[in-house]
Amino acid sequence: MNATTLVIPAGAGRPSLLRIHLLEAWYEFLKVLRQPAFALPTLCFPVIFYLVFAVLVPGEWGGLHKAAYLMATYGAFGVIGPALFGFGVGLAIERQQGWLELKRVSPMPVSAYFVAKFAMSMAFGAVVTGLLALCATAFGGVELSAAQWLKLLAVLLLGTLPFCALGLFIGTLAKGEASVAIVNLVYLPMALLSGLWMPLFVFPAFVQKLALVWPAWHLGRMALGVVGQAQDVDYGLHAGVLLATALLFLSLAALRLRAK
Repeated sequence: MNATTLVIPAGAGRPSLLRIHLLEAWYEFLKVLRQPAFALPTLCFPVIFYLVFAVLVPGEWGGLHKAAYLMATYGAFGVIGPALFGFGVGLAIERQQGWLELKRVSPMPVSAYFVAKFAMSMAFGAVVTGLLALCATAFGGVELSAAQWLKLLAVLLLGTLPFCALGLFIGTLAKGEASVAIVNLVYLPMALLSGLWMPLFVFPAFVQKLALVWPAWHLGRMALGVVGQAQDVDYGLHAGVLLATALLFLSLAALRLRAK
């Protein structure tokens, strides 16, 4: 009996790593988009707050353009939310449900899981930034050059990385619904004390001095510098602080995940 040799071309049947990562990111985006409890507050709250405080509430801020100022700070506020909740709450719930363990034993690269969540955070951040830009130009009289719009978008989206890392670390600590409370306890005070809801000059002097310990303040300063509402912004310093924050919490999260 003759044996027949079947020759299979090298690489045939092997799924593309890029395709795996893109599909996982797309499914993650669809999953979150179909959760109104996450999608609606994430997309609507920064826009509503902006319209109230920048457009409806009267008042001038000296030499500052209030609508442009708040567009930058609420932009930072808007991109931080999906990063913290997407990683912190999403990971905590998926750990509790055993979904993370299933992902680990599947043939899918572990990196696809985390890249998908990062891509989802950036996608929601881009939508929030776009909505704020529309409101700012239509109702706030904000006028920026094309280069400024692109720089603002780049700063805000790349600036989500440390908050994704922070959310990832929180997700390794908390379980289920408890993670929602922990993320809110971090997110809301940080946003307020970083001057993202209102300018820091309305706060006492000691609060203004302590603002630099919050990574959100550094992101807000970079955004304000791009739109011309802050002078002498040291972009290298702020970017360095955000990068160090990202590396710190990524390291802590990796240690927690390895220990499990």
